Amino acid sequence: MSTASRLPQFVGRLASKLPVTVDSTVRRLAVLSLIGQTVLVVTGGAVRLTASGLGCPTWPRCTNNSLVNTPEMGIHGFIEFGNRLLTFALAAVAALMLVYLWNLRKERKDLFLLALGLLASIPAQAIIGGITVLTQLNPWVVGLHFLVSMALVVFATLLVNRAYGRTGGFRTRPLTSLPGVVRPVMTAVALFSAIAVMLGVVVTGAGPHAGDANAPRNNLDWDLFSHIHAVPAYLVTAGTLLAVYFVFRRGISGIFRTAVLMLLGVTVLQAVIGFTQYYNGIPALLVGAHMLGAALLMAAATNAADIARSSPVE
Repeated sequence: MSTASRLPQFVGRLASKLPVTVDSTVRRLAVLSLIGQTVLVVTGGAVRLTASGLGCPTWPRCTNNSLVNTPEMGIHGFIEFGNRLLTFALAAVAALMLVYLWNLRKERKDLFLLALGLLASIPAQAIIGGITVLTQLNPWVVGLHFLVSMALVVFATLLVNRAYGRTGGFRTRPLTSLPGVVRPVMTAVALFSAIAVMLGVVVTGAGPHAGDANAPRNNLDWDLFSHIHAVPAYLVTAGTLLAVYFVFRRGISGIFRTAVLMLLGVTVLQAVIGFTQYYNGIPALLVGAHMLGAALLMAAATNAADIARSSPVE
């Protein structure tokens, strides 16, 4: 029997062993994907904040003669290559998720498409990362690399919510009715969170942490754009506090209450980190914490808006 004729039999046997419902493995892979995307933001920050942006000076190889970092490259090569390696781990998780969803690809198209999007983003991120190196850490390309990671955090958050039946058309958990105004408020909070993150990229591109001593900056006024960046952050805080008011005023319980309180905690934490780094000379450690906070903010805002959108309205 030829290899070509054996392939359908192999695929059929494999498919018979895959789940026909969303099981614990699918849910764990979704959570692992969200954690991995968040960790990728942190490792990407470590690359820039330790001046390891050109730790691997070429792409796709780490050096002209090696796919991996060499001992001569020191800690910078290790940090940069470690960040690249994490991308392959995330690709493996996304691919495995698609395999486990194969029997559900039509019934749960929402999950399958989200997982496919996460997998498709991996080569896109790799290409952007390569352009980042080849342009000697151009701040706009570095910023695009970060924004794509933020988008992937959003997709991974939606994947977790759908996999656990919290939101979407396949909900398995009841949701509390919300006042009509809450849904647009949470949508606005998610939108302003994204705008704050985008403006934060501009601020970072004007700041001192370029990823390499010789990397270019965007030559914008760092202090001015720091204040502009704060405006949507204030709006996120205001919208979150309004949602908290409705939660306690109307006695709203369940996962929306938890999501709003989680969003409030992340928002306050980001504000504290942001003000502290601003008034203390932008130390690298706090910048890294702020980048992690940005990923947590996008996840928390997406989660709250997603739940609000799926909840019935009073």
